[in-house]
Amino acid sequence: MHYNQKMKTAEYISFIIDRLPNGYVFTYANFITEVNQKEAVIKALNRMVASGKIAKLSKGKYYKPENTPFGNLLPNQAQVVKDLLEENGRITGYLTGYSVYNQLGLTTQVSNTIQIGKNQIRPNFKRERYTIAFVKQKNTITKENIPLLQLLDAIRYIKKIPDASIEASCKRFLAIIKNFTDKETNTLVRLALKYPPATRALLGALLDQLQQGKTAEPLFKSLNPITKYKLTGAAKAISNTEKWNIV
Repeated sequence: MHYNQKMKTAEYISFIIDRLPNGYVFTYANFITEVNQKEAVIKALNRMVASGKIAKLSKGKYYKPENTPFGNLLPNQAQVVKDLLEENGRITGYLTGYSVYNQLGLTTQVSNTIQIGKNQIRPNFKRERYTIAFVKQKNTITKENIPLLQLLDAIRYIKKIPDASIEASCKRFLAIIKNFTDKETNTLVRLALKYPPATRALLGALLDQLQQGKTAEPLFKSLNPITKYKLTGAAKAISNTEKWNIV
């Protein structure tokens, strides 16, 4: 259906919104290309917010709420921050930290902080009821390596996973890595070389535990032999922590 002057702006917007999935986040730019229509579009969107047809997420961002008996559901976290994950169709960031601890089966806790891994980070800010926080990623971010970067971030911040002991998290990491292909494991090691030493040591110990000592060799060689890494409880899940200086 093409937009024409005969169809009022509000009708056109309504028509498009009816076809959007619930929880989809959009801006006025989704609706119109002609600059002279911008004000009319914004007015129409704000009227729809007032009537409850759509909801406002933050300045210039709207979404179609899903109504439940408990009120309107907020969009999922990837929708809330999608403008921070891609630029002109190129991936520039990925969800990490609290947002993925659940997905990885590390905790059942849900957080109001959405963490994003990016090469260039910026200060935290608020959006709706969320705090958006950034984690610096030194590796190139690609669609293929995002799941590996999410796992490495979880290993890096193992002490900050809510409601999870280091022992339980290590066991979960072992279960995840055990199912990796050789290619994935090799990529994981390559990406880990840009992470802090404690992350490299723990990943190395996990791989050793899975009889993948040869794969873990570059990690071992990258570590200072006299530095110790304090991870209380790791030894209950991993038998070779001494070799990796984990205490």
